[in-house]
Amino acid sequence: RPICARAQPYGLTGVPKLTVTGSALSLSRLPHPRLHIVDITAIYKVSRSLFHVRAVRRKGCVIESNPSPHGGRGALPSEGGSPSDLLFLAGGGILSIKRVPTVVSNYQKDEAEETARRSGGCGKNCLRSCCIPGAKLPLYAFKKESEKDAFESENKEPPVAFLDSLVLGEWEDRMQRGLFRYDVTACETKVIPGEYGFIAQLNEGRHLKKRPTEFRVDKVLQPFDGNKFNFTKVGQEEVLFQFEASEDGEVQFFPNAPIDVENHPSVVAINVSPIEYGHVLLIPRILECLPQRIDRESFLLALYMAAEAGNPYFRLGYNSLGAFATINHLHFQAYYLAVAFPIEKAPTKKITSLNDGVIISELLKYPVRGVVFEGGNTLQDLSDAVSDACICLQDNNIAYNVLISDCGKRIFLLPQCYAEKQALGEVSVELLDTQVNPAVWEISGHMVLKRRKDYDEASDENAWRLLAEVSLSDERFDEVNALIFEAIGGGKDAIENVEEPDTKAQSIEKENGITETSHHAMVAGTQECLVLQ
Repeated sequence: RPICARAQPYGLTGVPKLTVTGSALSLSRLPHPRLHIVDITAIYKVSRSLFHVRAVRRKGCVIESNPSPHGGRGALPSEGGSPSDLLFLAGGGILSIKRVPTVVSNYQKDEAEETARRSGGCGKNCLRSCCIPGAKLPLYAFKKESEKDAFESENKEPPVAFLDSLVLGEWEDRMQRGLFRYDVTACETKVIPGEYGFIAQLNEGRHLKKRPTEFRVDKVLQPFDGNKFNFTKVGQEEVLFQFEASEDGEVQFFPNAPIDVENHPSVVAINVSPIEYGHVLLIPRILECLPQRIDRESFLLALYMAAEAGNPYFRLGYNSLGAFATINHLHFQAYYLAVAFPIEKAPTKKITSLNDGVIISELLKYPVRGVVFEGGNTLQDLSDAVSDACICLQDNNIAYNVLISDCGKRIFLLPQCYAEKQALGEVSVELLDTQVNPAVWEISGHMVLKRRKDYDEASDENAWRLLAEVSLSDERFDEVNALIFEAIGGGKDAIENVEEPDTKAQSIEKENGITETSHHAMVAGTQECLVLQ
């Protein structure tokens, strides 16, 4: 539909101009460096890149040149700005886009009460059948990638990082509204000196305030139990938007879309007990009430989210049951951290290549043994290889964690045995006293510590000591690898024994590369975006 916008130029030089042609909104150069868009009914298309401003100083709103370890502050509300504004860096000037209420907030108290009265809901504005009728949430529809798209994207400047900005703006809005159980941005964080630079965070209250585990930890596959906590019980105000594939092959955003129960919607919601800035949950097909187990469709959805965000500091993680997932309802986690994870710096040794171009490697010189997947002719090729390996581990009752890195281009699969060792009494009292449960973030090198003592005494040696207890033994890891390769179709014949290992050190060179281009790298998008009212 046609859009309606009013703009006020500020009379300086060198900023993009807002142009409205029919129903299209585009930006072009104009002699005015600052453009204040007073109102936007809807955005149809933005033709040039916009860079999301990550860090601002309180009150003065001055742009910082370097991101904070929290991944940078978002769209201003917690820094003294308006919760209805997003800031972007466009060319040389600042573009302030004031969003309509349906984009800022998907739920208001008086609207929820009215909805409950009208529909006979429970009054909690949840995602169950009592409150779903008539409910609406924002909807982000992504474009599915083809082999041609994958090739062309390598030679094309990435357009607007709209999903990235949407996540951060909506997350900041929920922070301003007090929906989190604590302020994670107040938690102390430091990089521990050492080869990989493990990251330590002091979060003393999280283990007391997060939802407790309500199931057995010795079984990776367990049936969904609707009587226990699940994500259909959260309030709609915790949901940021629906996330699904576009029907017409274009990226689209609908600020106020009905919840189509028959279409099995997937949603992105806040984690009310966040580990880091922008901590969200991707919940595939939420109303199907799937247990915590990976399938091909759900894993591909997670890769699309990583690719759409287009931000190397936005990673997704997955914990199986038995590997410190705390809720038996299918979900992935994601957050921003503006430094390289230690696991991303570890060297790798190539094991094999699959026919579809997927390269499988083994982690080297890292305390936790794991397998790394990358490449592939399409995103689906990469997704299918990893999801088949995960399904194999699930079916064999092997607990595991997954880290989705590098905008969905690099995936770490990490079988683990810490909970099993705990049950057998094989973990030292010293480690148990730390109350650290090594899930995907800890295994990747972001150590969330519960006690001041552990934070003050954090060291490279202590991190290695904890993670060494997580890892499978060499013999067991080889057995698990054999199961994985059999599952993805090749068995032992698929493994190439390389005389001179293809060892890829993701250490100082890559870290410096990220640092030198951090401001641009954090904000580059991957798709053009259509916004429809």
